Amino acid sequence: MSGRDRGNRGRGDRGGYDSRGRGGRGRGGDGPGFGGGRGGGQGEGAAVEVFSPPNRAIPPPSPQVTKVEDLFQKSLPASGLLGIGGLRIDTKFPCRPGYGTRGQKVILWANYFEMIPSPDLLLHRYNVTVQPAAVGKKLSQIIKLLLELPGYGEFRDDIVTDFKSTLVSHRRLSPDTAEPAIRYRAEGEDEPRANAQTYQLRVKETGTLTVCELTDYLISTNVNTAYADKLPVLQALNIFLGHHAKSSPAVATVGSSKSFSFQDSPKWDLGAGLTALRGFFSSVRVATCRILVNVNVSHGAFYDAIPLDQLIQKYGSAYKFNRVKLQSFLKGVRVRVIHLAEKKNKAGGSIARVKTIFGLANKNDGHGLVYSPRVQSFGAGPKDVEFFLNDSSGAPSSSSTDAAGTPGSKKKGKGKKGGEPSQGPDQNVLHGGRYITVYEFFRSVHGRSIANPNMPVVNVGNRENPSYLPAEVCILMPGQYSQSKLDPAQTQQMIQLAFRKPWENANSITQEGVHTVGLLPQANVNLGRFGVSVTASLITVPGRVLTEPKIRYKQDKSPFVRGGSWNMQDLKFNTGGTLRNWSYLMISMCGLPDAFDQASLQSTVAQFHKALQDMGITAVAPTPGSRIVVNTPDDTRIETALKSVAGDPRQTRLVLIIIPTVNALLYNRVKHIGDVKVGVHTVCVVGSKFAKSQPQYFANVALKVNLKLGGINQLVDNTRLGIINEDKTMVVGIDVTHPSPGSASTAPSVAGMVASVDKWLGQWPADLRIQESRKEMVSELDSMLKSRLHLWKTQGKHKVFPSSLLVYRDGVSEGYYASVIDTELPLLRKACAELYPPPDTKKGLPHITIVIVGKRHHTRFYPTAASDADRSSNPKNGTVVDRGVTEARNWDFFLQSHTALQGTARPAHYYIVLDEIFAKRKVPLPFQNVADVLEDLTHSMCYLFGRATKATCHLSFNTSATYFLRYIQDPELKVVCRGDFLQQLILTVTGPPVFWDAFVKAQRTGCLEDEALQCFSWLLLQLISFSVDKAPTYYGVARDRVIQKMFLECSQLEVRNTGQKIKHIIDAVPNPEHLDGEGPGGRHDNDFLDIKQITILPTPDELASTEIDECFGSGRLVMHIDSQFRLLRGDTLRDLREELQVAVGSRKGRRKGLLIDGLAIDGIDCD
Repeated sequence: MSGRDRGNRGRGDRGGYDSRGRGGRGRGGDGPGFGGGRGGGQGEGAAVEVFSPPNRAIPPPSPQVTKVEDLFQKSLPASGLLGIGGLRIDTKFPCRPGYGTRGQKVILWANYFEMIPSPDLLLHRYNVTVQPAAVGKKLSQIIKLLLELPGYGEFRDDIVTDFKSTLVSHRRLSPDTAEPAIRYRAEGEDEPRANAQTYQLRVKETGTLTVCELTDYLISTNVNTAYADKLPVLQALNIFLGHHAKSSPAVATVGSSKSFSFQDSPKWDLGAGLTALRGFFSSVRVATCRILVNVNVSHGAFYDAIPLDQLIQKYGSAYKFNRVKLQSFLKGVRVRVIHLAEKKNKAGGSIARVKTIFGLANKNDGHGLVYSPRVQSFGAGPKDVEFFLNDSSGAPSSSSTDAAGTPGSKKKGKGKKGGEPSQGPDQNVLHGGRYITVYEFFRSVHGRSIANPNMPVVNVGNRENPSYLPAEVCILMPGQYSQSKLDPAQTQQMIQLAFRKPWENANSITQEGVHTVGLLPQANVNLGRFGVSVTASLITVPGRVLTEPKIRYKQDKSPFVRGGSWNMQDLKFNTGGTLRNWSYLMISMCGLPDAFDQASLQSTVAQFHKALQDMGITAVAPTPGSRIVVNTPDDTRIETALKSVAGDPRQTRLVLIIIPTVNALLYNRVKHIGDVKVGVHTVCVVGSKFAKSQPQYFANVALKVNLKLGGINQLVDNTRLGIINEDKTMVVGIDVTHPSPGSASTAPSVAGMVASVDKWLGQWPADLRIQESRKEMVSELDSMLKSRLHLWKTQGKHKVFPSSLLVYRDGVSEGYYASVIDTELPLLRKACAELYPPPDTKKGLPHITIVIVGKRHHTRFYPTAASDADRSSNPKNGTVVDRGVTEARNWDFFLQSHTALQGTARPAHYYIVLDEIFAKRKVPLPFQNVADVLEDLTHSMCYLFGRATKATCHLSFNTSATYFLRYIQDPELKVVCRGDFLQQLILTVTGPPVFWDAFVKAQRTGCLEDEALQCFSWLLLQLISFSVDKAPTYYGVARDRVIQKMFLECSQLEVRNTGQKIKHIIDAVPNPEHLDGEGPGGRHDNDFLDIKQITILPTPDELASTEIDECFGSGRLVMHIDSQFRLLRGDTLRDLREELQVAVGSRKGRRKGLLIDGLAIDGIDCD
């Protein structure tokens, strides 16, 4: 049984589907039918498949849970949450005011299993400290050795652990506190080594947890019932659940919640030495009446368990053997050495000699030693790495048994004279010692001749005491998770693997996930030992599908909304702006062709004028514009022309700027002049696209024009906006973005705030602040809010400040909910107290409601019937769930407002931590309670994104991101702090993978418009031009052949030239000394480091280039010839460039009229 709810194929009914999505049965027999075979076409939802368990039974949502949820609501005081009976003594968050009632009821699967502990289960918790401190695999092994001690042997089957700092036992250990000493021995060893480290442990009981008290709390309908040990019990149960995977040799764990079976899981080769595995996230959570286990599909990239030399070869082939990137890729990888005789324990098992790679051989290795290693270059091979061997006979020192290394003698160490000079290789010094290469050491001591002496040597010691191994004697240990950044091709593969139908993920969870995370008694013996059982199937929960709000355009016309999106054809903006006086300016640049002549320009502008009118903008005909020709973006004629076209800026509302191609410098120049110097709105369009007169392009430009004119593109039916429609509530959005893994330690976090200015929710001015790295709470929230409140009065044209603030706070994990109330709420109140008049503050204004919005969770819902699914087999957009997987005492809900185009939809989780707005107001009809009001309002606001016709907000790379990237390309910004400011700004923007990865994907799939493509190429060039520790992260994108081809074949000269620069840098990466940023190569398609590659006949891009050849060096004969060639050729091309510029009118002057007669082909030489 596949578990998929499919139809049957054959001569059945006419493609019809029953309530469970199955096709009609016919004579064709059973099979995966989508339309009843020959009996007819596809029925409604014919391609939809939904999850179904092997027995195909769909259990109803738990009636006991529903009963307790309803009884809890009845126990609340009739006056609502403001009465004494409604106060909660366990937290500072408001109680749930009720459950939502609106929408079509549906039953959904949830990716949760119910955990049922024994009623008499007691969990004794112990804290473990280790001195000296240990981490990672070593700490895990120490905890394992602890459990093997005689005092713990009889309790071994009663103990589970996180293998870090906590033991949990269902029997009390004796004594309560112990301080055992443990001599470390590696896994599989019978006895510690002679020089083994001794660790002092302290095991102390920290409490006894009664699990039935937690279940009693979850069942209680008394709002004042509190349970202080809720979080400790949950932590103990999560340790209990995670112990199975962490102690299973065939399962790799990532963090505390993700498990990957590297023996049974499907594998996909990602290339470059990585393999993708499908694993599972698991976490114990609580809900009304029950304890649940949340299980979700997860994917991760793991190192191939192959010989290290093969891994280096695979990785190097993909990245041109970039040693900087290779070291980052290998750092921390555990390998098993094979050049020594196999060692066995008493049981006959092999004892692996495991080492951890610190890095590649480096010239700075062992700099504090008397005789530091001699490394010819970073990442050198075994013949180019020498270390000092004490014994002249060639026998390895005590620290060099497994690897070629330095015995650890520090300067001025024991028995040594500090700073004693080396006597050179092969000369006896200091008791007959000598320098020896790694290659020679392995040949003479281990009898092994290294097959590939060019393969980099790895350091398995550390920087102070290096220990070297050739790659061919190392094999990677299996199950090692890779934290290195994936290249675009690998990222694309991972995305494709992760984009699975909901029913496919549900099948994986119920068939493989339960084994991997240990939810089956036959797989996890601890379930029986602790008296814990887990239900065999996913739970079901009740859900509701909210109706889509009515979208209102001009004359109250509404489009047909389906699946959260709609078409604006034949509709006009709800409120069109008025464009009384406007004009246009066409800017031409020398060397670039114009898209049209003066006549066609006027015709195209007239068509655009008509398009504006058709979409509802009251626009008069434009005043006659003009055309100018400039040499550079800094040409002073731009300002003169724009001032002339605009005339009186108090009268002119807008100037349409037609630029020849995407040019960030030119765009920034135009915006600076228009916004700062002239004071007039400008809208820039690319001539080549504008000349096509496509309705869609005109419509996109019209969206921008209307918003600049203060118009409103679309509205939502005001009955669906509740308090917002009263024009007294400001909606505020707050988020903090942290540096991505691998970012510089100094990379800051970025806090942002947006806020509405009126009831139309069409304008959301933003404020941005940089703050301490990875700080969750916003530091300058008070000043940010004050700036938004001022805009409410000025831009929103209100006489008073808003009486309510509805705050949606994004980016807060569950552990920081209370911090929002303790830290951020006082800052919000402080800002209001400083602005609001005393009479308002005495009234308690403004009322504040704070809703935490979570997206990084693992809760998923799956339809139980095809009729309740959308075309991608997900729940329909507007699905809301507030029962079954929530707690009765908390006010939270899940809302999937969007339609997922592919993969499994992730609902947003809304958790209310403060409510001073809704509970104080009378519930309006047709809503039944406050929960209905907030759920419907939140859903409706998803349809108000001004530049899209979808019920979801998204980052638009062709608009907002492009505008920002154009702005920061201003040359003046690059000189601030010698470029450090721009670099930090760029790294802050690209650090979060949610932006950079999506930007790369948009470029690869051809979704970027001309302006965005130019910005992407510029941004990539900056990223790979950074310092050597930052740039390699982005080399993979720059090497992508698809991306390079798009750059080099682009119709825009600027993008092509940028592509040439990127290619030049990437080609020179193995020789970083060439990357000085000032030398020849990469400025256009005929600019190379080697002058032999330069064609004598100049290319069009070369003639159009503004970067002139210069002399780049002198001294040696080769450099002298190079310089003379470039200077002579530059002199020749200078005349050609000037003639062309004068001919096309982009340069003032008289034509020289230079004529060359009598030219003839003397011959053609082809090599």
